[in-house]
Amino acid sequence: MSASGGSKAIIAALLANVGIALAKFIAWALSGSASMLAEAIHSVADSGNQLLLLRGGRKAKREADRDHPFGYGRERYVSAFVVSIILFSLGGLFAVYEGVQKLIDPHELDHAWWWLPLAVLLIAIALESFSLRTAIRESNQVREPGQSWMSFIRRSKAPELPVVLLEDSGALVGLVFALFGVGLTLITGNVVFDALGTLMIGLLLITIAIILGIETKSLLVGEGANRADHDLIVDAISGGPDVEKLIHIKTLYLGPDELMVAAKIALTSDKSVREAAGDIDEIERRIRDAVPAARVIYLEPDVYRPSLDPEPPTDAFVLKSSD
Repeated sequence: MSASGGSKAIIAALLANVGIALAKFIAWALSGSASMLAEAIHSVADSGNQLLLLRGGRKAKREADRDHPFGYGRERYVSAFVVSIILFSLGGLFAVYEGVQKLIDPHELDHAWWWLPLAVLLIAIALESFSLRTAIRESNQVREPGQSWMSFIRRSKAPELPVVLLEDSGALVGLVFALFGVGLTLITGNVVFDALGTLMIGLLLITIAIILGIETKSLLVGEGANRADHDLIVDAISGGPDVEKLIHIKTLYLGPDELMVAAKIALTSDKSVREAAGDIDEIERRIRDAVPAARVIYLEPDVYRPSLDPEPPTDAFVLKSSD
């Protein structure tokens, strides 16, 4: 994912959510709808999340230093993980609390302003649809041909677009829930529907937050190259006459666009130090040509000794398979 592509989707979502949040707060203040309050808090949480994603992307660009020799690429993962926590606590739990309170102590809606929540919800659906369309368009630029959306969200090493896709999709579904709650309350006069709509919004946000938390936690812990990139790296190392055998290899994403490759390779025993250094330079070039994200490469030359270097199982080549 290009940084610009991710930023376009985030900024589109941020602008939509700021305007929507303000309109929802006004509609809640005039109508007293719990669904509108839940949706207003939802939009505030989403706006904060987009600011966090932008901040994480900016901090991730800092140069490596003594304290962080591999750079700050994982700042983007940290921001995405914090987003899931905010969505869970500020958005989901608050909405559930409001829904329960509305069931325990129901308050009638102000029918003088019955049209305002409905108008705000319909406008919000249009704006969220535009934001989601932008996220889909930007995602399609990096999504592999034939890859499902669920696979894209689960496998993407860049967290911004999956986060915005989930947020915008959840926002649209949440707006439908709010429309259901407010609409049925106005038609029937029963505020239980407004409370149920609020509860549905809260449970939806908690579900999305859990999915985001699980996926970003995996990235924070450390994921290796996916199987396709792993195979390309192995072929790049083993594909030349300079390597007698690939003894073992490990990969790790230092950030969404930076993959570290560490491998122990067997060179022929008659190589001089100068010749071995030249071979290693050539192998590094082949790896970077095969997988451009492999920017940090450590190769340890050795002599293959079957008794000391047994064949590793196939799965041992990757720290964590993404397939």
